Amino acid sequence: MSASLGRRALAEAVGSAALVAVVVGSGIQATGLTHDVGVQLLANSLATVFGLGVLITLFGPVSGAHFNPVVTLAAWFTGRRTPDGLTLRDLAVYLPAQIAGAVGGAVLADAMFARPLVQWSTHDRFAGHLWLGELVATAGLVLLILGLTRTGRAHVAPVAVASYIGAAYWFTSSTSFANPAVTIGRAFTDTFAGIAPGSVGPFIVAQLAGAALGLGLVLAVFTRPAPAPAAPAGTRAESQLAAPTPPSPASSVGSRIHHEHPS
Repeated sequence: MSASLGRRALAEAVGSAALVAVVVGSGIQATGLTHDVGVQLLANSLATVFGLGVLITLFGPVSGAHFNPVVTLAAWFTGRRTPDGLTLRDLAVYLPAQIAGAVGGAVLADAMFARPLVQWSTHDRFAGHLWLGELVATAGLVLLILGLTRTGRAHVAPVAVASYIGAAYWFTSSTSFANPAVTIGRAFTDTFAGIAPGSVGPFIVAQLAGAALGLGLVLAVFTRPAPAPAAPAGTRAESQLAAPTPPSPASSVGSRIHHEHPS
């Protein structure tokens, strides 16, 4: 990519922070407006969909808009033998930036709603069916991102990734966190979107397993990356899982990421 590693790391940190602020802040807002859990989850998921799409579009040309360690790891693994693929040095900078940004985003959301800046979540999500939900959500996210790249449709990533996360909020038991950085960040807030610290480890293990499954499905379903069409300088191939014009998306993020009905 044309941007320096420092600029890319900053984009990943700011994007991850904004993503978690959207997730946590919309959850706080929703619970303050209604006691209907279904409406709360709907508001939370819609805000995340819109926010994630905007963030991928904005930061994609700079860093690839991963905002998600499993997306970064997948990008590194698939592009490690290509000249423009992510390096181990990139990994060593991207991953801490994403995690620090996610934690900062949770603190920022709490501050905006006059809540304690750091309050460990008491929302227990320690259950096998939730781990299965995380495995499925993360596998689908990795399959989507790499599949779009291999079929030459990475330009639709902002809409596709955000739409997938929005759907996964509702069809997975865990409400699709699908993002280790976001999972860690959400442990710092005792709100609708929070996750108890004791539930974080198994969620991350399930997400890593889901990423491996997603990579396996990509290799089984798709043969080789489609030839990259002409694009502006800075565009990456599969190693950067593309976004709007060049690089890749994330998800969220995250993306997210994403939540379960409160107990």
